[in-house]
Amino acid sequence: MTNGIGRAAGGLLTYGFLGLMAFLSVFPFFWMALGATNSSIDIIKGRVLPGAALATNVSTFFTQVNAPLVFWNSAKIAILSTVLTLAVSSLAGYGFEIFRSRHRERLYRAMLLTLMIPFAALMIPLFIMMGKAGLINTHIAVVLPTIGSAFVVFYFRQCTKAFPSELRDAAKVDGLKEWQIFLFIYVPVMRSTYAAAFIIVFMTAWNNYLWPLIVLQSNDTKTITLVISSLASAYYPDYGVVMVGTILATLPTLAVFFFMQRQFVQGMLGSVK
Repeated sequence: MTNGIGRAAGGLLTYGFLGLMAFLSVFPFFWMALGATNSSIDIIKGRVLPGAALATNVSTFFTQVNAPLVFWNSAKIAILSTVLTLAVSSLAGYGFEIFRSRHRERLYRAMLLTLMIPFAALMIPLFIMMGKAGLINTHIAVVLPTIGSAFVVFYFRQCTKAFPSELRDAAKVDGLKEWQIFLFIYVPVMRSTYAAAFIIVFMTAWNNYLWPLIVLQSNDTKTITLVISSLASAYYPDYGVVMVGTILATLPTLAVFFFMQRQFVQGMLGSVK
C-alpha cells in the first residue's frame, strides 16, 4: 500500500511539473492572442481578459502594412534559403560520411570551428562583400549567407551514419552513378531527416531579423519580422496591432511544424526507413 501511495505521489508530481512547464510554454502565445483583442492601453495595464478591439486592430494592421508584399518577401526568402540549404548541406553531409580521404576529418573539424564565430563578427565583411557584388537591398543578399550551414552539414553527416551501406552497394552493382544513388536512394530513405532539417531551417529563415535589418533598406524588400519590429519601435506603438502582426507571422511556422511534426520527431531521433 505504501508503494502504491508513493507511485501515486510520484505520478502526481510528474504530471504537475509537466503541466506547469506546458502552461509556461503556452502562456506567451495565449497572452498574445488575448492582447490582439485589446486596445494598446489595456495591454499596457496588463489586461489578461478578451477585449472588443480585435476588428479595429486587424483593420489598422492591414491599413498600415502591405501584408501581401511583406509576407511574400518572407516566404520567398524562407523557401529559397530552405531549399538551397538542404540541397547544399545534405550533399556535403553525404560526402563527408561516404567518401574517405586523408584530409576529410581535418576539413570537417575546420568547418565545425566556424560555429564558434559569432555572426556579429561576420556582419561587416558580409556587408562589404554584398556591396561589392551589388546585392545590397536584395533578397539574394539575405539568402546567400545561409546556404552553407555548418550545423545542417553536421546534422546530415550524423544522420548519414545510419544510412544502410548495403543499399549503396546494391545500387552500385545495378550500375547507378553516385548522383543517382544520392537522388533516388539516399533522399527517399532519409526523408525524415530532410523533414526535420526543413523545419529547423525554415523557422530560422522565417524569423531571421538581424541580417535582413542590415541588408534590406527599402520598404518594398522588408520582411514581416522587420515590419513588426518597426511597428513596436514607433514613437507611439499600438501594441494591439503589434500582437495581430505577431500572430499572423507565427502562423506559417506553426503550420509547417504541425504538418511535419511526426517526420520531425523521427528525423531528430535519427530513424531511417
